[in-house]
Amino acid sequence: MLLKEMTWQESIDLISASRLGRLACARENRPYVVPIHFAYANDCLYSFSMPGQKIDWMRANPHVCIQVDEFSQHREWRSVVVYGVFEELTDTPQWKRERNHAWTLLHEFPNWWEPGGLKPGPQPVVRDSTHIFYRILVETVTGRRAIEVAPADEPAGTHPRRG
Repeated sequence: MLLKEMTWQESIDLISASRLGRLACARENRPYVVPIHFAYANDCLYSFSMPGQKIDWMRANPHVCIQVDEFSQHREWRSVVVYGVFEELTDTPQWKRERNHAWTLLHEFPNWWEPGGLKPGPQPVVRDSTHIFYRILVETVTGRRAIEVAPADEPAGTHPRRG
């Protein structure tokens, strides 16, 4: 196995092709990690949520990270961590354009509201639901990938039987 650093562009390509990531936030020295669906555009990750712990925590401490990965055959994988800052796109005239942009980006993909729009257990029916759109302003990105390498004395693609 060979471990390599990914370039900025390789990392952005993985993020752009992905829809599911793991958001990490922290409050009072306690971490919290949850899955989110997102869309990437112009150095921002756009997402959606209902009110809850992650929104409360990101409002209190806007510094977050998101991990995105991809696994393929032969134990190869790619993993990217995005460090950034949470910015809520409130339902106000000031943020109307950005909220519409977020909705347009997210709406291109099936089930874009999951898991942010679902909560465990039965849900009461409400007339006005609070939808929270937000973006993560990308500050830094790091990425690594693992590539399976055949031993030097074996032709590529062949492996001795194990038993």
